[in-house]
Amino acid sequence: MALNLIWNWLRQRLKKHRGVPTGRKIPWPRPDEIALLPWFEELRLDHIVVVSTPEGAAQAFDELALAEVVGFDTESKPTFRKGEISHGPHVAQFSTLARAYVFMLHQAECRAAAAALIKLPALKKVGFGLGDDLKRIRGKLRVSPSGVLDLETLFSARGYGRGVGVKVAVAIAFRRRFRKSKKTSTSNWAAPHLSDQQLLYAANDAFAAIKVFRALNQSKS
Repeated sequence: MALNLIWNWLRQRLKKHRGVPTGRKIPWPRPDEIALLPWFEELRLDHIVVVSTPEGAAQAFDELALAEVVGFDTESKPTFRKGEISHGPHVAQFSTLARAYVFMLHQAECRAAAAALIKLPALKKVGFGLGDDLKRIRGKLRVSPSGVLDLETLFSARGYGRGVGVKVAVAIAFRRRFRKSKKTSTSNWAAPHLSDQQLLYAANDAFAAIKVFRALNQSKS
C-alpha cells in the first residue's frame, strides 16, 4: 500500500513537470569527484540467478511477480559495422534488494517469462536510459511494456536536468562510485553462456536502479 502511494506521488510529480524546461539547476558531481568516491557495494555472484531453463523461468517469474518494484535493464549484442542491425535484447535483468535474475532470452520459455514480467502492470520496473531498451523489447518480444519508470525523469524533476545515468545517480544518492566496464558493455551478449563479468555487469545495473529508487523515496519522506 505504501509503495502504491509513493508510485502515485511520483506519477503526479512527473505530470506536473511535463513540458517544463529541464535545464540542469543542480550541478552533477564531476568525473574527477566521482573517481575519489569509495566503490558502490555490488551484488555478488552468489546473489545472481541465471534464468536459462523452463523450470528456472517459471520459478523466477513466480518470485519476481510477488515484488512491488524491481530494478530493470536489458543487454544487447552491440553492432560495429554501418548498416548492421541488432537483434537484441539478448538478456533481460530484474533485481530486488536481495538478488538479481538474469534471463537468457535465446531460450523460448525464458523469453516468454521475461515478456510477461515486462507487461505486468502490477510489477513496477525502474531503470536508467530505458528508451532504446523499450523500443527493442517491443520489436523482439512483441509486448507493450507496462509499469516502467525511467529514473532519469525523477532526477530531472528534482532539478538535475536530463541525462542522469546510473553512475551519476549512484554518486548523488550514495556518494559512491559505480563500476561500469566499457569492455563488458560491448561484449557478446548473444553468447549462450555469459561470463562472470557479464553477469555482474547486468545484475548490478538493475540492482543499482532499485537501490537508487528506494533512496529517492526515503529522501522524499
